[in-house]
Amino acid sequence: MKRRRSHFESCEEILARRDFLKALSASSAAALMSGAPSALFGEEPVMHPHPTADCCILLWMGGGMAAPETWDPKRYLPFEVGLPVEKILSTFPAIDTAADGIRISQGLEEIAQVMDRATLIRSHVQPDLGTILHSRHQYHWHTGYVPPQTVAAPHIGAWMAKVLGPRNEVIPPFINIGQRLEGVGEQEELKAFTTAGFFGSEFGPFNLPYPEEAARSVRPPKGMEPGRFADRYRFYRKLIDQSPERDHLSDYHQESVLRSMDNAHKLLSSKHRDAFDITLEPKESYDRYNTGRFGQGCLLARRLAESGARFIEVTTEYVPFVHWDTHENGHTTVERLKKEIDRPIAQLIRDLESRGLLDRTLVVIASEFSRDMMIEGVPGSSARDQSRARTDKLAEMKHYGLHRHFTGGNSVVLFGGGMKRGYVHGKTADERPLVAVENPVTISDLHATLFTAMGISPKTAYDIEKRPFYATVDGKGQAVREVFV
Repeated sequence: MKRRRSHFESCEEILARRDFLKALSASSAAALMSGAPSALFGEEPVMHPHPTADCCILLWMGGGMAAPETWDPKRYLPFEVGLPVEKILSTFPAIDTAADGIRISQGLEEIAQVMDRATLIRSHVQPDLGTILHSRHQYHWHTGYVPPQTVAAPHIGAWMAKVLGPRNEVIPPFINIGQRLEGVGEQEELKAFTTAGFFGSEFGPFNLPYPEEAARSVRPPKGMEPGRFADRYRFYRKLIDQSPERDHLSDYHQESVLRSMDNAHKLLSSKHRDAFDITLEPKESYDRYNTGRFGQGCLLARRLAESGARFIEVTTEYVPFVHWDTHENGHTTVERLKKEIDRPIAQLIRDLESRGLLDRTLVVIASEFSRDMMIEGVPGSSARDQSRARTDKLAEMKHYGLHRHFTGGNSVVLFGGGMKRGYVHGKTADERPLVAVENPVTISDLHATLFTAMGISPKTAYDIEKRPFYATVDGKGQAVREVFV
């Protein structure tokens, strides 16, 4: 199903997206034809930090979660016809949490009860990339690199899978839950960063778009016993050896595909595949998580973390103009989304803690940028306004909410994995523009923080196309030390 173009998408934006995809396709082809990435440590060996976490769970709010409506509430004004839009900073009042001095937004009452286990970064900033495409910002957030690149940049989950290896040899180290890569808008853009890039197939994500169907993904197809799967594996190896395309693929990437199939074979015949079956969860526990696909995804993530996954991403799913991509009806949509995320996120934290796993599991809640009622991008940006609820004064409920993309100040929540408890880092202005005014944290520095917690140096590099490619841009990402215990 092709995405219908919105009436406000300009020719300029369409061309920008086409150029973006063309460049990404070229970089992917270059990566496939290149040889194996080799560890590159420069003149001195890179010293990896001592890990404070063994597993990372990223809870991705795809589409732009507005910080003033969630983690960083500002002055609240209720809906009123005729209210000037410029006066609106938050459309939900603030509520107290279990952490002294930390308030978050109404509708997140369950998460509020576990905020005493959290570090809250309120000064996350993204660059103004000109034409603010979700795909560009999501690519940047997930890989650490602004697209397009001359090579296919690996997802941060692929970095963890490659550098650290699996925790359990039969559980895929990188698992992606909840995001469809077919049949949704911008599917090619989503595929561009949901990948291991030049690392090869074996370090790419095991995609599970529907958590309730995950168990099916780790069972042999009906009528196919493990022996038949092994036969297909041998046949596939023979096909690759005889393929006319062989000369266009590096030996490394061919072997990587075969190792991926070998790993799949191991999982199909392992008892650990039960971790993928959320119907095996006791009913009481299942019901606490089950607010829909995202809630089921959180349950699946907990089961997989227990079984040895290294990196798990669970998303509310990015679909253009749906979910957090609120260009109109912002307040009403976010009110619904809070009901979908509040209970399962809180339950995930409680369950990890009760099982003794939270200390070594880093849980991250993040989004590609925030939202503001008046400003697109950052103050002074030339980015085109994409709100469908343009008005100076509130006339109807669809105008009430934060509709424009805002990159000047965002929030990230961190639980466990060596992070402080009940701690706030950074600050945004109390009045518009709500930019970060204390301790700004860039994507490169945030990634450095996550990598450091997982025991990976931000300076880690691999030689690809005869040049170094670093875990953070030029190896310069700096971990935010203040957030660690």
